[in-house]
Formats: sequence, structure tokens, C-alpha cells
Amino acid sequence: MASNLFAEKLRLFVSRGGEKLQAAIVNFQLSIVNLVCLDVGSSTGGFVDCLLQNGAQKVYAVDTAYGELAWKLRNDSKVVVMERTNILHLDHLPGVKARTSDGGRTDSSEVDGVDLVTIDAGWTKLELVLPVVKKFLKSNGQIIALLKPHYESDKKLLVKGVLPPDLAEKVKNEVVERLQVLGYRLQGEMESPILGGAGNKEYLLEITV
Repeated sequence: MASNLFAEKLRLFVSRGGEKLQAAIVNFQLSIVNLVCLDVGSSTGGFVDCLLQNGAQKVYAVDTAYGELAWKLRNDSKVVVMERTNILHLDHLPGVKARTSDGGRTDSSEVDGVDLVTIDAGWTKLELVLPVVKKFLKSNGQIIALLKPHYESDKKLLVKGVLPPDLAEKVKNEVVERLQVLGYRLQGEMESPILGGAGNKEYLLEITV
């Protein structure tokens, strides 16, 4: 049944990133209906498109670039476009209370954090992104992160831009171990159904804090 649900969504998104996230939604049995989401590294908007098609109420689309988000998403009233924004420097989401250093919440905004964070941050390592997005996440919120071992590893290990599959698995395990040491809980993991750039193996992680 899950494979059929995934197949129904294939190639219906503005980029193939949507196919990766759809696979995670099906595999981890997530319901996105009416969720407020933060998407980190939106680029063209594959993840954003996937979230909307699965019923998200609102999606904050954060990316360092300008003008890359697909036109249909840019003009969707459910999308808050946050271009030229480095997630590592983000300290405010419009309408969302941020978690303060003492564990409380700022008191001047509308909602107590987002329900779901999705991450495809390219070169930025997950262990740097997670502490930032944690500030905006509800206490029972979830994170779906695309882990790219070829970006997390020593670049000397790449062969023509590709990290050998056995090393990709090793790097993935090392990253997951570091995240758990930092206090993040891994609820599930899976291989991405689509290879990354140049044919690199990627993984999707379901994380809670």
C-alpha cells in the first residue's frame, strides 16, 4: 500500500526533492494535514510543494538564494517566502514564538512553534542546523532531515564527486551517533529513493527533540 501511495506522487512536484520527502512521509506514516511547517533549504521548492500537497496549513520556505522558489509556490498564500536567509543566523519566524535560552517562549507572537521542520541544507551540516530549528519547534514536533553523507564527509574521500556507498553508510551512522549524543532522538531512517547529485547515496531521518 505504501509503495502505491508513493507511486501516485511521483513526478508531481516542482523538483525531485518532493519525491524524496513523499517517500519519507509514507514510510514514517506521517500526517501533514493542517501542520505549520518550516522548510530549510527550499531552493526550487520540492519539499514545500510536497508539504502543501499533503495538506500543510502553512510553510515557511527558507533559503540563502534569491528567486529560486517556483512561481506557483511563491504565489501560494500558504507559503511564507524567506529568501536570502541563512538558517544559522535565523532568530525569528513571523508569527511564531521562539524558544528562549531558559526553555521558555517569547511572548509576542501567535503560535507556540511549528509542528514540522524539513531540512535539505546542502553543504551545511545537520548538527549545525538542528540547534537553530529546535528553537522554533513545538515540544512534540518532528524533524525530517535529508542527510547527504557526501557533504558531511571529508572531501578527500570523494571519487569524482561521489562518496562510495559503503563509506556513505559509515558516515551516516557517525552523524546519527553524534546527533544522539547531542540529545536528538532518531525515530526512523531510510534510504532516499532517489540518488543525490552525481549519484550519491542519501538518507532521510525522522528526528524528535
